[in-house]
Amino acid sequence: MARAYDDPCGLARALNLVGDRWALLVVRELLLGPKRFTDLRRGLPGASQSMLTSRLVELEEAQVIRRRRLGPPTSASAYELTEWGRDLEPALLQLARWGSRSALVSSAELSVDALALALKTTFDPAAARDFSVRCQLRLDGDILLVTVDNGRLDLTRADGADPELVIVTSVTVFRSLTFGGTPLHAADVTIRGDGEVAVRLLRLFKRPAPFAGSQG
Repeated sequence: MARAYDDPCGLARALNLVGDRWALLVVRELLLGPKRFTDLRRGLPGASQSMLTSRLVELEEAQVIRRRRLGPPTSASAYELTEWGRDLEPALLQLARWGSRSALVSSAELSVDALALALKTTFDPAAARDFSVRCQLRLDGDILLVTVDNGRLDLTRADGADPELVIVTSVTVFRSLTFGGTPLHAADVTIRGDGEVAVRLLRLFKRPAPFAGSQG
């Protein structure tokens, strides 16, 4: 871990624990539930194995994450957020909202969990008023359940029971549908359910307006 800030401010103390490179992105990847090391590597391809290992050790020592044994049918070890680690979610959401208004300097693709964070930060409750749907998103082999109910959004990693709508595509395509303005008929996507409901769901997520001084 980098040298700690010699500052009693709560912000400095927080940065002592999660301010190192990749630390908050590890937290992002665990917001929807536990992951194995290989799954974390897949979501954070820019982090080397040694770097990711170091961050996991430090976050575990800080009690932000913990290791657990996954139950049947697997018996692998995985990482998950502690209750204290989950308290970081509002801060991550606000940071993501703030950062999304800056200039885009990366051509890398979003991970499924990064897309989930983007959906949470751009959800428009006013546009979702008087609208309810349970939608299963099948993205690059991962499954998310998006539930919208009268202005509220819930997003989990789960198969979901009897969703009204299923959308099967890649993260790249879904990102273009929500934030890039790509119409459904022009995208490589499979819809099971009411297409008009799918269109309305996609319109609930608004691309942030760039900061006035940003070139993004």
